[in-house]
Amino acid sequence: MNLLIFLGTERDSTPPHPARLGARVARACARRLHAAGADHETVDPLEIDLPSPFKPHFAFAAGKAPRQLDDLANRIRTADGYVMVSPEYNHSMSPALAHLLNHFGSSLFAYKPSAIVTYSAGQWGGARAAVNMRTFLSELGCLPVSAMVHVPKAQEVFEENGGLLEGEDADRWDGYFDRTFSQLFWWAEAAARQRAAGSREAPGAFKKDPSQRNAP
Repeated sequence: MNLLIFLGTERDSTPPHPARLGARVARACARRLHAAGADHETVDPLEIDLPSPFKPHFAFAAGKAPRQLDDLANRIRTADGYVMVSPEYNHSMSPALAHLLNHFGSSLFAYKPSAIVTYSAGQWGGARAAVNMRTFLSELGCLPVSAMVHVPKAQEVFEENGGLLEGEDADRWDGYFDRTFSQLFWWAEAAARQRAAGSREAPGAFKKDPSQRNAP
């Protein structure tokens, strides 16, 4: 099992405090994936030099895409599933996460599952962003599993390294994350078997012309 954790924040300053709260949540995800024996990598938008002005990976001629964009495209292509970690902005997902994901066509994500993990410094845990993320990720091709993780007041739950702060109920938090990730593993394994069997050819992705989506 090879999974990518996408960190949906690129702001490395205060306020808010603490800075990059999402990094704690992503490390908590990594900790639970590791405990389950899954291989995983974290994709941090601060470590990727995206093209400016915006140009998606599939718009470059073969061999002409920036190396970092090409490398990430290959990591997305070979992953079995994805964990999307996002705060909430105006009842929507993180602009940093949406901007990063929009650089890649749905054919790289298609026929693989995703898990939604949201957080906040306040009481809602990013739950309203998760509703928006279901539509976005479904359109991207990596259908989200039904269980989700929402972490309110994440700064009071996780240490900087992703471990639980003293006094937090480890069994309850670990079980909460594991419920979502168990669904992710189940669907990722099922999708991987189906892709390997090749029993049904996957239709081509819509890449060039919006009219490809039109009814006859």
